Amino acid sequence: MPLRPTPDALRERAFAVLGSRVVGADVLDLYAGTGAVGLEALSRGARWTVFVERHRAAAGIIRRNINQLEPADTMTRVMCRPARAAVADLARRRQSFDLVWADPPFDHWEEGLETLIFAGETGILAETGVICLECPAEADLTAFQMPLVVSRDLGGGASRLLIMELPPRHLDARANAGGGTPP
Repeated sequence: MPLRPTPDALRERAFAVLGSRVVGADVLDLYAGTGAVGLEALSRGARWTVFVERHRAAAGIIRRNINQLEPADTMTRVMCRPARAAVADLARRRQSFDLVWADPPFDHWEEGLETLIFAGETGILAETGVICLECPAEADLTAFQMPLVVSRDLGGGASRLLIMELPPRHLDARANAGGGTPP
């Protein structure tokens, strides 16, 4: 289970761009690894963070990192399961998130993007929510039918971070279907 944490400089740039959108936000950290992104969100004022990591050892690292914070145990949940299964479970529970971040293993970045597209379609992304995908610098998204619009593309060496949102017409269709309203 090799971990490749988001580079500090790239994470800092992303949170600088996200700015006040993180304050009071409900955050979903997919492919959480050590939990650095979700913990950073909490340190910047996020209300709640759900960490999703399929590997038990990494989920244990996240729990240990959470235990070092106070009172993070009341502001967090760790789910040890595949990202898409976690998104489906959260959608069934009608949970909604203001920020959904995915940092999949680079050799599976397409799976991460597909999971984020699924997250956007299930209604777990709040109407004004933001989706972030960390992927290899050379990742080509043109082959994907995306209901997401890239609003920022932050390069960072071997990595890039795409900040995406649902377009207004997609939000209208989702609202007409009765989904996507925060709890």
